[in-house]
Amino acid sequence: MKIIAIGGGRIGRFSSTVRTTPLDREIVRISGKSSPRLLFLPTASAGCDEYCAAIYKQFSKRLGCKVDIMLLVNTDPERARIRDRIAWADIVYVGEGNTLRMMKTWRRHGVDHALRSAMKRDAVLCGSSAGSIAWFSWGNSDSYKTKQDPTRLARVRGLGFVDALICPHYDVEKHRRPSLKAMTKKHPGVAIALDEHCALVVHDDEYRVLASVKGRKAYRVYWKDGKYVEEPLAPSTQLRPLGPLLAK
Repeated sequence: MKIIAIGGGRIGRFSSTVRTTPLDREIVRISGKSSPRLLFLPTASAGCDEYCAAIYKQFSKRLGCKVDIMLLVNTDPERARIRDRIAWADIVYVGEGNTLRMMKTWRRHGVDHALRSAMKRDAVLCGSSAGSIAWFSWGNSDSYKTKQDPTRLARVRGLGFVDALICPHYDVEKHRRPSLKAMTKKHPGVAIALDEHCALVVHDDEYRVLASVKGRKAYRVYWKDGKYVEEPLAPSTQLRPLGPLLAK
């Protein structure tokens, strides 16, 4: 299993600024290929043109990947074609956006099963925000937000490849902290919170934290004996056992 869950950040979408390059280089590196095949799934953003262009520029032009983009919103792709395109990929990168809509679309088209097969054959599964929630059992998601309630957050189910709850945008969206505190009290278990430009790298039964901006980190969050615990996880080059990270 190779998963890189990114807490959000600038990759050139709607701006020329790119601050995720060290994270993106790690995605390419752990693929084990000099010119890996990368499939971008922009389902959560409904195939935003600017986002697709930014991913293509970053991973094809700068990092030497062979990039393909699979649109699932406002299209009716055949399941066999979906399986073939995911099977083609050394890397599957999932974009930001509405996690709940993304997961419903994936399940309707059988993408969830194709991604499980990709995980089993050791493809790199990665992404930012919604694209980090995808690989976990649950995510702290803004899928239900509205103009009247723009900070509304909810617990949304992911694919469950990593058995924990994950929360992106932890440092820049200030309503995430109290929401995650309440969410983990109501639903006991360990959560991983990620600052923007910070990623949790999972390689089989080990993990490490990687950041592309100085000072960004991850957190291990849980309740114990009636107290709320938030343990900082600093970036490191050293892999550590995944089991203790997820055990309360």
